[in-house]
Amino acid sequence: MHLFNLPISGPHLPMHANTFDRYIRRESLVHRLDPRLKVVVALVFILATALLPDGAWLGFALSWLLVLGLTQLARLPYRVVFMRALVIVPFLLAAATVLVNVPGTAVFTWQIGPLTLTITDAGLVRFVSILIRGWLAVQMAILLTAVTAFPDLLHALTHLHVPAILVSIIGFMYRYLFVLADEAQRLLRARQARSARLPGTGLHGGSLFWRAKVTGHMVGQLFSRSLERSDRVYNAMLARGYQGRMLTINPHVMTRFDWLAGGTAVSMIILIQLIVHSNICKLC
Repeated sequence: MHLFNLPISGPHLPMHANTFDRYIRRESLVHRLDPRLKVVVALVFILATALLPDGAWLGFALSWLLVLGLTQLARLPYRVVFMRALVIVPFLLAAATVLVNVPGTAVFTWQIGPLTLTITDAGLVRFVSILIRGWLAVQMAILLTAVTAFPDLLHALTHLHVPAILVSIIGFMYRYLFVLADEAQRLLRARQARSARLPGTGLHGGSLFWRAKVTGHMVGQLFSRSLERSDRVYNAMLARGYQGRMLTINPHVMTRFDWLAGGTAVSMIILIQLIVHSNICKLC
């Protein structure tokens, strides 16, 4: 058998390499930029977005236009960045308490038994501002992962003097997600092969209690298999010269175009801040 016809993760089931990978390969200017530059610009954008005051609708709109412009330059579908960013909405709903905690003019009053909840205009503005800030920050982070391969991100973090142990932990956590997904797929396939399909349901197995019991055994087996496999992988890495650093074959040299693109992006972010704060000063 030819070597390249062999499965990459075992004799029966190939690893699903795209289970968690969010990198979208394209030929674009943004993809060709140095990963260190992309990480720095993303961090500056997220910090600048967090510093925008409540109700800075013009600043939020300009920041979103900047994200859309970068998405267009990267030749990515807008829906990819937009839809993936919606995952942050349930977490941002935890900020709903500001609706009733921030003093201001009452907009809506809700009576729940002896408890009276009053939503103020200032609380509503702050809540919406928090939602927009979080949504914009996640959009930029998603765009970063969509245009930068994960090994390049690790390489960029190393060059930006992030502690080596932290970079190694991030790299191993990401890689072992694929190992967990691969082992889980094997266990699910084994369960389907060994259990009967219930008529008219399309489900495998018996009662709900039986399925819960089997699921518990599967979780234990998944932990045991993953632990053993991680030990084998780590020993194989040590045998091949691993010394605690993630190596890459990409040179990652900052070119004149990288400096120009980075300066332009940072200048636009600073310009948005100046526009917003100048408008606030005029209102004051």
